[in-house]
Amino acid sequence: MRLWTVVKIFAALCVLAVIFFTGMLGYHIVVSPLGGVYEKIIPKTAVTTKSQKLDTELTQMLKSSELPQIDPGEKSFEKANELLALGQMEEAHEKLTSIVEVFPTSPSATKARRIVGEMNLDQVLSTAHMEGKQSHIVKRGNSFLSIAAEYQTTLDMIMYLNGMLELKGLQPGDELIVMALDFRILIEPQRKALSIWKGDQFIREYPIVEISSTGKLTAGKTKISSKTANIEGRPVTFQSKEYRKADKIILIAKPSLQIRSATENGESTRGIILSPQDMEEMNLLIRVGNDVEIR
Repeated sequence: MRLWTVVKIFAALCVLAVIFFTGMLGYHIVVSPLGGVYEKIIPKTAVTTKSQKLDTELTQMLKSSELPQIDPGEKSFEKANELLALGQMEEAHEKLTSIVEVFPTSPSATKARRIVGEMNLDQVLSTAHMEGKQSHIVKRGNSFLSIAAEYQTTLDMIMYLNGMLELKGLQPGDELIVMALDFRILIEPQRKALSIWKGDQFIREYPIVEISSTGKLTAGKTKISSKTANIEGRPVTFQSKEYRKADKIILIAKPSLQIRSATENGESTRGIILSPQDMEEMNLLIRVGNDVEIR
């Protein structure tokens, strides 16, 4: 064997030895301390300290890379806004409704309630959307009051859905659009909010301007006992021409409490006070006998 060949073999063995030694030294430092020559080169305490430092640095890196928590309601609201911008109203409505029902404490829930409430009300009051509405063919002997009682609705709603300015005479064969007012009211004093629901379906929410009561409103269930209207304290009947501009008042059975708007003359009123516009809207949707829950 030539001398040059022997030299090359020896050099290759030396390189392999260095690689092996370096690898084991790295293992000694990073993974697990080794004894013998490795511990003489780098003591175990130094290796342990280095390992701990690496662990600490790794933990800090993981912490710094953690993403901030994103509220699921906020994320859904962003998606709903995108759908609204694209004109995908049904999908947006579904997304907004899920925020109201699934994430009621989300920061976006208030905005979602307002938007979905407006969308819901458009459907409820539109004759182009007949879900929940019926067509009634007038029969001999029918009156507006008997029709309202039959369908559990009000004269106000009959007039609204049929575009009437006054209750004209009925003739057999006339067609009327009617809708049962089977809503329930939820009053939340802590949130200062009053909302209307149909079963478990959210319909509309109104902010309470003021709550003025002789005592604290306790949680419980009750009903709407009556509805009235007045002008400057003077009762006004539904048939009166003044009815449209009269202040509407809804009375709760127990506790005895009014839902109404503030008076124009600043007269002190007790009850749950809504804005005049909200009160008119709510008066249209509510009938005597509707369930009320105070929560």
